[in-house]
Amino acid sequence: MVDSTLETILNKVQKPGRYVGNEWNSCLKEHDQVQLRMVLAFPDLYEVGMSNQGIKILYDSVNKDVDLLIERVFAPAADMEEQLRQEGYPLFALESGKPLNAFDIVGFSLQYELSYTNVLNMLDLAGIPIYSKQRGDNHPLIIGGGPCSFNPEPLAPFFDLFLLGEAEEALPLLLKEIIINKQNGLTREELLVQLSSRQGVYVPSFYNPLYSSGRFSGFEKLIEQAPDAIEKNYVADLDSAPYPTAPVVPYIQTAHDRAVVEIFRGCSRGCRFCQAGYIFKPVRRRSSEKIIETARDLIALTGYDEISLSSLSSSDYPGVDELINRLDEALAGKGVRCSLPSLRLDSYAVTLAEKLHQGRRSTLTFAPEAATERLRKVIGKRISEAEIYQALTAAVTAGWQGFKLYFMIGLPTEEDADVEAIVELCRELRQTFRRQGRHNIRFVISIATFVPKAHSPFQWEPQLSMPSVIRRQQLLIEKFRKMPWVEFSWHDAETSFLEAVFARGDRRLAPLLEKAWQLGCRFDGWSEHFSYSRWQKAFEALGINPEDYANRSYSYADPLPWDHLHCGVEKEALVKEHRLAFSVPAEQGSEG
Repeated sequence: MVDSTLETILNKVQKPGRYVGNEWNSCLKEHDQVQLRMVLAFPDLYEVGMSNQGIKILYDSVNKDVDLLIERVFAPAADMEEQLRQEGYPLFALESGKPLNAFDIVGFSLQYELSYTNVLNMLDLAGIPIYSKQRGDNHPLIIGGGPCSFNPEPLAPFFDLFLLGEAEEALPLLLKEIIINKQNGLTREELLVQLSSRQGVYVPSFYNPLYSSGRFSGFEKLIEQAPDAIEKNYVADLDSAPYPTAPVVPYIQTAHDRAVVEIFRGCSRGCRFCQAGYIFKPVRRRSSEKIIETARDLIALTGYDEISLSSLSSSDYPGVDELINRLDEALAGKGVRCSLPSLRLDSYAVTLAEKLHQGRRSTLTFAPEAATERLRKVIGKRISEAEIYQALTAAVTAGWQGFKLYFMIGLPTEEDADVEAIVELCRELRQTFRRQGRHNIRFVISIATFVPKAHSPFQWEPQLSMPSVIRRQQLLIEKFRKMPWVEFSWHDAETSFLEAVFARGDRRLAPLLEKAWQLGCRFDGWSEHFSYSRWQKAFEALGINPEDYANRSYSYADPLPWDHLHCGVEKEALVKEHRLAFSVPAEQGSEG
């Protein structure tokens, strides 16, 4: 809903389609006809947020309840923020145009550590005090969820509560309890006490962090009712769980512009660097019947011409080739193609890709992560060098001429030789293909820096120091410069360093976030906005050494800021995996 002031604002910004709402399948309810009003906030641009499947699932699950209302808001781009501040116009929800402070709940989806300054900026633009202790009964409850809520400590002072784990079933139930407690006249504090007894609810103000010799040493509970540990919520049966068949269809192009069916949740691969593989355990699958039914409805109700079969490792779905055949039959004549966003690195995946691409051969994407067999064994990536050659050879034979390969540097136990092996692997693959008469094979090589994450087996490991990361990046830059058939890209070392700081952070980083935001930090995950010099000023102003977070090695006995938040995998299991990683012999061996 656009008033005259907003219309003036929208005429001055680059992409007004980010802010007008009213998209196909959006849900507009009357605020006075429901018992509780929530706005779902995504601290990044509309194009990114509307590509997030979790947002669509929660939007659908809450709006299905006649007593509840949920709308959306995304981080405004710099030009929109400037106009909002200049006009004194509060940040508003897309559906109704109402300011965020008119809602009962503002819930942030926390997907990425470098979006944290956007959270503070959105609260401020909405006229909501950024610290929970500054908010009263007349302010919305500020709740957080998503992967970053498994260590939310750097954000803890800004939030009233976090909902840990999967929320499509838990969130509507939580909102219903809030309705009941508010009807009973509970104050904000009393409400939080009541909610803290629910599974997955973490109220950070009920826990006081302790420090010894400048290091985190544990928590003390401030109220008796607060649980010693918070257990995550998870959906036991995906077939019966809420899932949107009529998601909102954006008017402007988004990062992932297609219909999506989540075919299973969790991952059985067990890569030791991967947080998602652990926090989304156990593996749960949707039945093929439910997948086909959902896909048919999605295409009918959205008009998309592509359906993506989504998961952490989609080609691991049992009978995925038969599933694709059945989907082709169900969607025959509609001009719809299927895609798999994640393929394992083997010749079976190439067979699947042939089936999906139907004659179109552009670039095939794989993620070896490491170029030596030894290092792949360390990180739990169970793929041999022979299998890499077999998969890529099969792809070349099938007509592919380009490959995008993802690697990481800075992995535990990595040496320069492991980094140089990335170049050697590309050179040897190209030579192999040239001997076969394939002379036009090209590679796109993308390098990320290892970031230790909470609740993964490598949570105790330090990130490689920034100077060492930059040196290894430079090593690759120099070598790939002599290989014109390789397009090389890498993640900025400073942003990866900052990600590690907050991934392993504690509450002492909250004032740092506030200071960085005050200095102008926004959209830190975007290279065109990121300013490491601003962050350096914030660190210096508060006397914080970021290396103490990113580059520290923990022992198993050390208290971790996230120990009280349980992801469903016992700490002993993570310790076992960590020890297995370091039991890999130094010499090259065969895959186990």
